[in-house]
Amino acid sequence: MTVRLPVFPLGTVLFPGLVLPLHIFEDRYRALVRHLLTLPEQRPREFGVVAIQAGWEVAPTAPGGRPLPDDDVTLHEVGCTAELRQVTELPDGGYDIVTVGRQRFRMGTVDRASAPYLTAEVEWLPEPHPPDQADELSAQVTAVFRQYLGLIRADPEEEASEQLPEDPTVLSHLVAATAALTLADRQRLLAIDGTAARLRAELRLLTREAALLRQVRAVPVPLKELAAPPTPN
Repeated sequence: MTVRLPVFPLGTVLFPGLVLPLHIFEDRYRALVRHLLTLPEQRPREFGVVAIQAGWEVAPTAPGGRPLPDDDVTLHEVGCTAELRQVTELPDGGYDIVTVGRQRFRMGTVDRASAPYLTAEVEWLPEPHPPDQADELSAQVTAVFRQYLGLIRADPEEEASEQLPEDPTVLSHLVAATAALTLADRQRLLAIDGTAARLRAELRLLTREAALLRQVRAVPVPLKELAAPPTPN
């Protein structure tokens, strides 16, 4: 079964359960927020967030400020719905909104003409019940993620006090959203069907990232010097 959903292309990946604040300033997405606010209370006020594969978040404009068609924007197939939780209307007509990721979907046909914003036919992606081995994988990912946090944070006490969820599925989404991964890595994690498979992939990624961080820390020069441009002779 498919449903039609408004689509918001972004240069980020949204995961179920994660908070996503947005500043809405383009006319087409102002129209989307206004549409959502007109929906009855019992209907979900949500839209699909899909990561951009190629193109731009903000539509290019022609001379005079008229938006050009965004036909050149290429989107990933798998996205996540964002449920509208808080809306603040701004004096200029824009909005500051707070959304929460809800459900993964696979995008089908995209309609660029029937509304000011994109809409698409989407198919909901199930999250199978985690198998028994998910608990063991969750414990492994938690341990490696704590090590990873200790390497990227200056205050070890901050890492030690980090509260991580016990639910394997919630943990898999939190790690995918908060680790310093590339958009491509995050997108691959979002597209994985099943908690255990996602946790296995995260275990490999975190082990890789932690090893790279340890190598950088072993370099006998300050990190700020590594990032500084060479001094001319």
